[in-house]
Amino acid sequence: MVEPRAYQAMSQPVLGIRDPYFLAVMSEVRAGLREVFGAANHMTFPVPASGSGAMETAVANFVLPGSKVVVFAAGYFADRIGTMAQRYGAIVARCEKAWGEVFSSEEANEFIERQRPEVVAFVQAETSTGAYQSGRAIVPAAKRAGALVIADCVTSLGAMPVELDSVGIDVAFSCSQKGLSCPAGLSPISISPSAWDLLAKRADDLTTWYFDLRLMTKYFEPPHVYQHTPSPPLYYAMHQGLAAIEEEGLGNRFERHRRAGQRLMQGLTSLGFQSLVKNPEHRVWHLATVLPPAGIGEAELRQRLLERYDVEVAPGLGQVAGKILRIGTMGPLATDENVDFLLDAIKGCL
Repeated sequence: MVEPRAYQAMSQPVLGIRDPYFLAVMSEVRAGLREVFGAANHMTFPVPASGSGAMETAVANFVLPGSKVVVFAAGYFADRIGTMAQRYGAIVARCEKAWGEVFSSEEANEFIERQRPEVVAFVQAETSTGAYQSGRAIVPAAKRAGALVIADCVTSLGAMPVELDSVGIDVAFSCSQKGLSCPAGLSPISISPSAWDLLAKRADDLTTWYFDLRLMTKYFEPPHVYQHTPSPPLYYAMHQGLAAIEEEGLGNRFERHRRAGQRLMQGLTSLGFQSLVKNPEHRVWHLATVLPPAGIGEAELRQRLLERYDVEVAPGLGQVAGKILRIGTMGPLATDENVDFLLDAIKGCL
């Protein structure tokens, strides 16, 4: 659900891309993104694309042809990172677990030590499974191996702690339409100084032009050299979405999402649903991934919810397609009232 203030902000006049007011909005957006990322990284800004565009930006700029990339794969979007890395010429080594499970520090250490990669990639909050992978289980081993760490924070940013600096993540990307509660189309990325230094020293031209960060970032810094045309309405929306987060306070926002997710899962369990992620400590707070009760088809249930209550629930992806429902309680939806309404609606459709 989009933050109401973000909707309203999009009605402001569409200014030129070098208008002083618009550049001030852009600067404040960058500062707000550093706060939610938990990073001091100067190179933090929105990629003008969807979340997958930000993912490709990370891969295209930091994965070199012929390099080895370790991907911790337990979901649909970890698979996507691996596919992108292969297309950019990398040798991909997959450390795999069943979907809905997460990796321990022992598993990460053993695999990274054996593979000795140049890059390690993982998904912090896997949208397809609802599993939360702590970077603290992976990053220390990657650093000991001298590898750069890329983290997919598409579902976590704005609703759970990301903590780039304290965890030690080098490159992280996200999207605008989940935890930030904004329209899709701008996807934040944050790059550590050491990662940026590596990119700045890269001698070859990237095979992508649009997602080349060395070109893209010239717009974000004076004299704001044209590389792409940003959408002022999307920036206005993100500006107000981040302002709403700042006013609520990150700690309060995180706790609200945790409580709402816990309330939803308790209610779903009482209705006979089973969580795909068995360990409660490994669940994304604001995304419930559940198997329906015996005899209930997930597609039919989703259709009834849409027709009777105007409630849209996402289906499963990849190997869990047709098996689970993915129910998000993000941003304005993460309240007791909204969760109770949803549970009543689901009960009425069983």
